[in-house]
Amino acid sequence: MSIQIDLNADVGELPGIDGRRLDAAILEVVSSCNIACGGHAGDDATMKETTASAMANGVRIGAHPSFADRENFGRKTMQIAPEALAQSLTEQICALLNVVRDAGGVVAHVKPHGALYNMAAKDTKLSEIVVGVTASTGINLVVGPPESALQTAAKKAGLGFLAEGFADRAYEPTGALVDRGVAGALINDLSEQGRRAVQMATLKTVQVRTGEVMSLPVQTICLHGDSPHAAAAAREIAAALHRAGVDISAPNSN
Repeated sequence: MSIQIDLNADVGELPGIDGRRLDAAILEVVSSCNIACGGHAGDDATMKETTASAMANGVRIGAHPSFADRENFGRKTMQIAPEALAQSLTEQICALLNVVRDAGGVVAHVKPHGALYNMAAKDTKLSEIVVGVTASTGINLVVGPPESALQTAAKKAGLGFLAEGFADRAYEPTGALVDRGVAGALINDLSEQGRRAVQMATLKTVQVRTGEVMSLPVQTICLHGDSPHAAAAAREIAAALHRAGVDISAPNSN
């Protein structure tokens, strides 16, 4: 029996024709995607075009909501009243739900973006807001870091959870992603991204910034779609996984 892993990408984040072309190239390779739905990036037009590309390639679609902070691309830590955050996330997810349903598709999961992702991974109240909004919009799967507050909240709410690792980001020994402001936080070498993806898929481990190897029990591996080299990275990671005998496919969302 072959090893199976989901390969996902954050898409719908870059504007214009070049952004849609990059997304289309990525979506030819990955098995799942997370579509920006207006908080940090994206609008009705990008959601429609990205949804069409995903469906044409048989790629599972997820919502990628964020703090409503387009100026900082959703990567700035923010403190927002729980009711206001829940309303914002609901509006973002529902915007994508309407687009995808009109196209005859399904939104299978929710993956928070950027600072919200990192904060909800550690903060019980934030994780419960994300999970509560996911459930209230009729979606039954959350994507986030393994062994995180998000995973605990999803399990408590009776939702599925897909544990995620990043091939293009460095890790701290704590399991947290290295802050983007620290040298080496972003892994740009494509062959190294492929090697790390194979390690995550086959050994369920990752080498952290300080050199140690730690457990990372993931079911999906992400690459960021806002890089000019994202399509090449997707192809390199997919090729490395295939050479290692790993099957790339989206798991059942139930």
